[in-house]
Amino acid sequence: MNINKISQFKTETLSGLTVALALVPEAIAFAFISHVHPLVGLCSAFIICLITSLFGGRPGMISGATGALAVVSASLVLQHGVEYLFATVVLMGILQFGAGVLNLGRFIRLIPHPVMLGFVNGLAIVIFLAQLGQFKVAGSHGAATWMSGVELYVMLGLVAFTMFIIYIVPKITKLIPSALAAILAVFGFTQLFGIDTKSVGDIASIAGGLPQFHLPMVPLNLETLWIVFPYALTMAGVGLIESLLALVLIDDITETRGDNAKECMTQGVANIVTGFFGGMGGCAMIGQSMINISSGARRRISGVVAAVCLLSFILFGSSIIEMIPIASLVGVMFMVVIGTFAWSSIRIMHKIPVVDAVVVVLVSGMTVAFDLAIAVLAGLVLSALTYCWKSAKQIKAMTSFSNDNSVKTYRLYGPLFFGSITSFKELFSVDKDPAKVVIDFENSQVWDHSALEALKKLADRYNLANKEIIINGVSSDCARLLKKAGHQVALECEVKQRFRLLFKPVA
Repeated sequence: MNINKISQFKTETLSGLTVALALVPEAIAFAFISHVHPLVGLCSAFIICLITSLFGGRPGMISGATGALAVVSASLVLQHGVEYLFATVVLMGILQFGAGVLNLGRFIRLIPHPVMLGFVNGLAIVIFLAQLGQFKVAGSHGAATWMSGVELYVMLGLVAFTMFIIYIVPKITKLIPSALAAILAVFGFTQLFGIDTKSVGDIASIAGGLPQFHLPMVPLNLETLWIVFPYALTMAGVGLIESLLALVLIDDITETRGDNAKECMTQGVANIVTGFFGGMGGCAMIGQSMINISSGARRRISGVVAAVCLLSFILFGSSIIEMIPIASLVGVMFMVVIGTFAWSSIRIMHKIPVVDAVVVVLVSGMTVAFDLAIAVLAGLVLSALTYCWKSAKQIKAMTSFSNDNSVKTYRLYGPLFFGSITSFKELFSVDKDPAKVVIDFENSQVWDHSALEALKKLADRYNLANKEIIINGVSSDCARLLKKAGHQVALECEVKQRFRLLFKPVA
């Protein structure tokens, strides 16, 4: 047992080191997107990674500064300055903590599988496209230009070498994470043969000190709140959606169950702390989380190690880390892309319903073209509308008469809600029905207020025709709401929480 614990600790530690190396260029790139200093991105990644790893609802998941939030905050920094970003991050954290207290994270389980497929595919494409920027270098006039000639071939060769090592190492040994082995191998190869290639130091210097406590220097008034609240709300939503989707994805891979509410609250606390230390905010990083999980990490240790290593790079190891070839990190992320993309979705595209296939493509495309939150919301709306349309066609009725034809019974099947009201109305022949009508809801359900209104209007139609209507077998909730409306004269026959409602004709 002790050997297993030592082995797992080693796996967690090495995996954390690998993640920390992969976090460096990502954090710097996202800082540039958000128009803040690279150290802001690195310190944010350290704080968020440490807090969420220690207290989050999903052990093994890695959080840090992310591109999705950087894109949202970029316009805020350009228009109002970086201090407003810090205030926004604090408010964002408060909103996320509140969402966790209210347990709003449980609704992430309502996301349909086609939306999840579109999400992971779109995310893989976004990660891939983000790496292409590493194939650019500063031009003579400061503008970035694409690599060419020997420089490009060397970069591509090192990327391919990295990917090959990641592929082959697990077949040889499990003693070291393949991603870490690849980074070290490429680093050693370039140093040994003196190969000139783009490195971390070519992007930015990562040398710095400990994060310092910093109160956002903004006026504490309603005008400030009016400025930062829309950004904070958007960032809180994007951050939680990305974090909870990452949690669900890792749950599926590890066949375990994370705590949604705890993750929301911890993400909130992490961003509040980050905002008070001059950070740019963040959330779960699915690429780095996949590196961590694929390396065998399953506990909180790996995330803590990643955070500590990241801080160590800033404080002590910047000169070494800045020498690491960017090609090795790009190769690692390309392998993440291959592992993240749901290749099975391509094979099953012609086997699933057309609408589901459209949802997969729609969410994938919108994740790339816009952002994660908009893509997921669009997928949810389309899936919900499709479900409503299908459910609306399920309402049916079987009719029967008493022996003397004085009573007609409608036995309903299927849900009654806003989408099925039109079909529901067409089931009844008020003018042709006898003086007494029974509607049996034993095999049907009343879902919403629109359904209640439809029942009341149907009762009014029968009442105006001087006919008695009995609604039998409705649920307790429906019965109480109808009684409150004042339409029924009696409530009787309570059996297993099913009720009978009696309506009298209008006098």
